[in-house]
Amino acid sequence: MNIFLFICNNKYTLTRRNKRMAAEYGLILDFTTVLATSALGGYLVNRLRQPVLLGYLVSGMIIGPFGFKLLSDVTRIQSLAAIGVAFLLFALGVEFSLSELKRVKDIALKGSLLQITLTTVIVAIFTVLLGWVEGVIQGLFLGVVLSLSSTAVVLKTLTERGETFTLHGQVMLAILIVQDLALGLMLALLPALKKPESIWFAVGFTSLEVVVFLALAIVCGRWIVPSLINRIAATENTELFLITVIALCLGIALVTAKLGLSIEMGAFVAGLMISEIEYSDHALTKFLPLRDTFGCLFFASIGMLINPVILVQNLGLILGLVTIVMLGKAIIVLPIILKFGYSFKTAVITSLGINQIGEFSFVLALAGLKQGLITEKTYLLLLGTTAITLVLTPIWLNIAPNLADKMTEIHFLNKYLRRFAQPKHLSIPETISNHVVIAGYGRVGQIIVKILKDQGYPILVIENSEAAIQRLRAQQIPYIFGDADAELVLEKAHLQRAKALAIALPDPSSTRLLLQRAISIAPELDVIVRSHYNKEIDLLTQMGAKEVVQPEFEAALELGAHLLATLGAEDKHIHDIIVGIRTDRYRSIRPEQ
Repeated sequence: MNIFLFICNNKYTLTRRNKRMAAEYGLILDFTTVLATSALGGYLVNRLRQPVLLGYLVSGMIIGPFGFKLLSDVTRIQSLAAIGVAFLLFALGVEFSLSELKRVKDIALKGSLLQITLTTVIVAIFTVLLGWVEGVIQGLFLGVVLSLSSTAVVLKTLTERGETFTLHGQVMLAILIVQDLALGLMLALLPALKKPESIWFAVGFTSLEVVVFLALAIVCGRWIVPSLINRIAATENTELFLITVIALCLGIALVTAKLGLSIEMGAFVAGLMISEIEYSDHALTKFLPLRDTFGCLFFASIGMLINPVILVQNLGLILGLVTIVMLGKAIIVLPIILKFGYSFKTAVITSLGINQIGEFSFVLALAGLKQGLITEKTYLLLLGTTAITLVLTPIWLNIAPNLADKMTEIHFLNKYLRRFAQPKHLSIPETISNHVVIAGYGRVGQIIVKILKDQGYPILVIENSEAAIQRLRAQQIPYIFGDADAELVLEKAHLQRAKALAIALPDPSSTRLLLQRAISIAPELDVIVRSHYNKEIDLLTQMGAKEVVQPEFEAALELGAHLLATLGAEDKHIHDIIVGIRTDRYRSIRPEQ
């Protein structure tokens, strides 16, 4: 009898162990499958000169439950994808500058609330009138779902394009962050929609939760987190430092989730806590590979929600909904951006950048389905429509700058749009000549201005940031407040009488457009340009730039010069090497060469 029990116990133990091992191997296999197919999809779309994000979405659709069903447990991948969302927003928080946020605070708060309100009301009116919903409550809910845009997709696209710190990038991210903050309130209000008399209680309670959380976050961010990170950094143990940063990110995200607020809100606030301490750059450097890996899982998980059968069966309807949603949201956002004093080009890029339906609308829609606020058919149509708008977002952002320029050239629109291209404020001496025009007063532009000002040379700065203009005004530096690539702004800069033009804009497309227009106004002007990508060096030179500077290469040249001096090379020899590399436009050190 004892032998029999012993054999049975062993058999039960082995069976349980085998199941556990199978589950573990299944997770590893699923994880590997998603990463491998995403890498392949990303590579293929990259060769087609499209953002790798599209490859991740399509890969998820192919291997997901509606594709070839290559995954054994989609739920586990989606759980890991939630970590990807937290990591994306945490990294944004670390990179986000509160001082930069101040220059877009009006559009962030007032503009975002106006956009959400207008979208909700307009969608509710149309859906009720057209009979698409049963009652005003369902129409309002559908409007709330459509009012949200995608922070993760827009952030990823802006990062790939190097436009995170451009004015339109800052405006988009500011609006999106407020939308994410509003998501917690929306989720809290869902049960109250069934009982309208309790809606004010839900609003008050959720608002109290947000206030308490932010108060605690400020206390922790000022006194607790810096002390903790400093102590960990003092150990000089990289692994311990990274683990602490990850625990902080996910821990605060879980706190906000438990409070009924969004995970992304907690992760973003955690990033802001880190951004204010000395080791923020070190933390971000260590964190980026994890962000990219888990972010890939997140975008693939969105692709897994796309059902090709439903897309095919309702293709006409879904494409119609995609057109209505994306054009409708762009039409709503465009005048809001213009109302807050931004240029027409910034308004066009922003409106086409956030005119998709957000991935977290999935969460809101699912909650609404459970509450009976939408039907299952509406939910499935929302999934298909949302997925397509997310796929189209990188494409819209690619064409938006050129579209804005083309629109300003249309004859009957030109007269109306020219007033948005006018410089908002000027502070230029009438007799200014032999001056240097600096386009962009960011980190690079500020250094150029200081060098020239200290030597007594006349300068003129073109900038579209109100905060930067205030600093220029305080220092009594001549300025033009407007978009540097706008023709009407350049006309005020007296380029024909200028000595040189230094272009230090964060936006590659604006840099190229400014160079083209400046050379057309003053063909002999000495123009020096900051290059964002290696492939731009030859293009900008061919367009007429006298000097093209690539910051990473310049840093490498300075390091190399110092090392050569340490190794005993003569100063003249070092100088000849550096000058030779610069004269040859970095060809000898470019990786692609």
